[in-house]
Amino acid sequence: MNQEKPHVLVIDGMALLFRSFFATAMSGNYFKNAKGIPTNAVQGFARHVLAAQNLMQPTHMAICWDKGARTFRNDLYDGYKANRPKPAEELIPQFDMAQDLSEHLGWMNFGIVGMEADDTIASITHKWQEDARFTIVSGDKDLLQLLHPSTEIAFTKKGFTIYDVYNEGRFLEEYGISPLLFPDVKAFMGDSSDGYAGVKGIGPKTALQLVQTYGSVEKVIESLHLLKAGQKAKIETDLQMLQLSKELATIRRDVPIEAELDHLIVKDIPSTKFDYLYDNGYTILARQLQNQQ
Repeated sequence: MNQEKPHVLVIDGMALLFRSFFATAMSGNYFKNAKGIPTNAVQGFARHVLAAQNLMQPTHMAICWDKGARTFRNDLYDGYKANRPKPAEELIPQFDMAQDLSEHLGWMNFGIVGMEADDTIASITHKWQEDARFTIVSGDKDLLQLLHPSTEIAFTKKGFTIYDVYNEGRFLEEYGISPLLFPDVKAFMGDSSDGYAGVKGIGPKTALQLVQTYGSVEKVIESLHLLKAGQKAKIETDLQMLQLSKELATIRRDVPIEAELDHLIVKDIPSTKFDYLYDNGYTILARQLQNQQ
C-alpha cells in the first residue's frame, strides 16, 4: 500500500518578516515590548506561518533565512543589491528575534552564511524532491525557477490567507518554457531591484521570446547570427553583463542541509511556551495560540 508523500511547507522567513514589518510600520505600529524593542515583524511573521500551516496542513515544515548581509553574489558583482536601502532601525533587532522565536515554537531554522534564503529553499526541495511534495511560501518571483512536479509556490498576495499559487503546469502555460530557463529570461531583462542590468534595451517580452525560440543564454549566444541586427548588437555590447546576470539570477541547489526529513515533522506548540511569549512581549501571538487550543 503506497502512503502519500510527506507535505513539506518551506517558508521564506525573510520575505514574511519584511512583509509583516511594512504591514504595520506604515502606520507606526511597532508593538514594542517592555524593553522598548519593536516586535511587529516577528509577531506578524509567526502569525503568517501559523495561518499558512492551518490552511495548507503540512506534515513537515522548514523556515529559511539569509545569514549576514553579504553573499557569494556580492563577491561576483559589487553592484548586487547595492541600490537597496538599509533595513529600518526598528527592523534590525527583529532578524535574530524571529529566528529565536521560530526555534522556541519548534520550527526548524535553516540558513548558511554567504547564501541567501532562496539558495537554502532550493537545496531543501532538491534534497528531498523524490521523497516529499513541497509548498514554498514567499513573495519572491525568482523562486519560479524551482517549480517541479513535486514543488509548488504560494506567493503572498493579501493578508495571512490569500495566495497566488503556481505549479509547473501553470508556469508552462504562461511562459512556454521550462522553469529551469527562468534565470535565462532574467539574465536578458535584468533585475533593477537586485541591481543587475542584463542587456540594455531588452525588456521582459523580448527576453522571453529569445529564450522560447533558442533556449538558454548560451544557445542564444550561439545563434547570434540568426538575430535581427539591433538585437545582435545589444547582446554583443552587453555580453559580459548577460553572462554575469545569469549567474546572479540562478538559485543554487547545493547548500548543505544538515538534517533528516523526520527532523522537519510539524509538532503541536506546547502551552508551556506561552510564558515565554508573554515575557517577550509577543502578546498578540500568544493570544492567537491560546485561542487555537
